[in-house]
Amino acid sequence: MKILLTGAAGQLGNELYPLLAETGQVVAVDLDRRGSNAPDCREVDLGDADGLEILLNRTDPDLVVNAAAFTAVDRAEEEPEIAFRVNAGMPGRIARWAARNDRVLVHYSTDYVFDGKAVAPYRETDTASPLNTYGESKLAGERAIMASGCRGGIIRTSWVYSAHGSNFVLSMLSLAKRGLHLRVVDDQVGCPTWARNLAAATRSLIDAGPVTGRGEPDALYHYCDRDAVSWYDFAQRVFGTAVRLGLLSKAPELEPVASSGYPQVAQRPAFSVLDTSLIAARAGVTPRPLDDSLQACMAEIVPDEQ
Repeated sequence: MKILLTGAAGQLGNELYPLLAETGQVVAVDLDRRGSNAPDCREVDLGDADGLEILLNRTDPDLVVNAAAFTAVDRAEEEPEIAFRVNAGMPGRIARWAARNDRVLVHYSTDYVFDGKAVAPYRETDTASPLNTYGESKLAGERAIMASGCRGGIIRTSWVYSAHGSNFVLSMLSLAKRGLHLRVVDDQVGCPTWARNLAAATRSLIDAGPVTGRGEPDALYHYCDRDAVSWYDFAQRVFGTAVRLGLLSKAPELEPVASSGYPQVAQRPAFSVLDTSLIAARAGVTPRPLDDSLQACMAEIVPDEQ
């Protein structure tokens, strides 16, 4: 099987590459190949419609795994055209190509397509109503893929982190080393997800058949790790783990604050926990506990490189 992996230099792309390489020939691409663990990662501007079409036709993959995205939530409010071009226009073009050529597409979306007013974890069938431009752009991408009629699957996830790249875990460690008093939001609840677990869930879904047309009908799926916490709770766990691993000599001062006391450009949902029962039923995926995943992830962080 020939696989095109986009976003190969990102934190999810780096976890996907070794797993996908076990199943077939992987062509890895990203806007900037620095940081990619794919030895032959190519630099491609996926926002260029003509260039994307040429890439798809020349590569002619059986499966496209699209891990490329514009994920800067606040910047999306200031640069909506870029957010929509990357998060909606680009996956829509891939999906239409896949539909024309009977190929398969796996794409990723976000918990931020929801407004956070639920009191129970969101299911795939719940109504999406994003609060910010980032969520709107990702929802537009979902709809473009569904409208194309291509085979494949969309996996919504949440609060992704890893030992590399740009994410909450590494940001917290960097701030802690500066000796700052940290104020972290305590009234937004979601499920932190290790990128490696998300990559493994993707591989399980592909192997099980639903996204390749061999098993269940094509669908939208939710995957996140098991435990729901606030950003403040998550920060506490990050610092506790960092001290145990010797990444920090002591935990910094940490103060919980309400979202109203920590203004951000983009509004976030207060509750964005995802129900993962569908992917569990169809692909046998069991979400891992947060503390186990965080410990394993942070054990890979090289001291003084956060």
